[in-house]
Parts: sequence; structure tokens; C-alpha cells
Amino acid sequence: MTPLQEVKFACLDTETTGLSPLAGGKICEIAVSLSQNGQKLEEFTTLLNPGIPMHPDVIAIHGITNEMVRNAPTYAEVLPRLLALLDGCVLVAHNAEFDLGFLRAETENCGLRLPDYPVVDTLKLARKNGRFQRNNLGVIATALGIDAGGAHRAMADVRMTEKVLYCFLHDFARCGVNCLEELQKYQFKRHETAVLGLTPLP
Repeated sequence: MTPLQEVKFACLDTETTGLSPLAGGKICEIAVSLSQNGQKLEEFTTLLNPGIPMHPDVIAIHGITNEMVRNAPTYAEVLPRLLALLDGCVLVAHNAEFDLGFLRAETENCGLRLPDYPVVDTLKLARKNGRFQRNNLGVIATALGIDAGGAHRAMADVRMTEKVLYCFLHDFARCGVNCLEELQKYQFKRHETAVLGLTPLP
């Protein structure tokens, strides 16, 4: 069992050119924030040149234009830095499978395989809570007293996710969820057994 105080969490978010890598979508921005026991360790964020033009509908969502990424590094160029950052970490994301799907596809395009990191999904944790009007990140953050400004840019979403995570961990600890293995299992518990009534941040 790994006590949660000893876990290094890597909160991660991507902005993309589309909804699926299977449909040709690429990552155009990535952000990571490392923390342990609530203490910030390191942050990393960069725009990425996806190698394809972005549709105006996508630009309207995240505000990242083709001009902004024209001289940005490619995913292949930042991959060594990314893998070094994530080494030994538990990945945290909101709707993690979306981001992981893109990361796996982009990494495979570089001729490598993304390591099989432990994952904590704040969307799954929120769904087990059952108290939020909607389970999108901004609504959850606002309900917990967390600033939701800057949504849909990678680092803003990462910082929100990180604060949501630690708010969840604070309440889960009072119900006996104190190690990584219990936290991972909790993501898949039935709604009736989940912790209810998370408290907003002071």
C-alpha cells in the first residue's frame, strides 16, 4: 500500500485539434503540474505544432490559433522532457481517457509506447460524489470554491484539476481512503458507497 502523502501526482491536460486521434486529431498544447502531499514541485507547459491546420470551430474552444503554434516544438521534440517529468508519477486528469488516448497515439507516432502509468480520473471521482449539477471541470471547481478562470487552456485546466484532486483527497481521507490503491478502487465503486457532500475549499 502506498500512502497518498508519498504519491507524486502529475496533473495533466491537453488541448487538441479535434475530438479523437483516430479521426486525425493532434495535440496543440500540453501542460503538467507535479505535486506531492499538496506541495507544488514543478510545472511544464508548451504549445505544440500539430502539423495540421486547426478548424475555426476548434480555435473558438481553446483560443489557440494556427499562427500561435507555427513555430512551436513538435510532440516528438518535447517527448523526452515529458517522459522524464512523468517518470514515477501517478497521472491525474479530468476525463483521463481523452488525454491518454491522444498521448498514446502521439507517442506511438514517434515509434515508442507510452508507459502504463497509474491513473486517477477526477471525472470518475466526481461522478461517484453525486452532488454536482454537471461533472465538467469548471462546474466542479466553482462548486468547490476554486477559480475556474482560463478554462480550456491546458495549464489553467491543470491547476483546476490539481485543486479539485486535493479537495477530493481531503474529504476521502476522512472516510478512510488513505492510500493510492484505495483511491484507484474508489473510482469504480457504486454510487451508493461513494462519499457524499464534499466541502468547498476555505
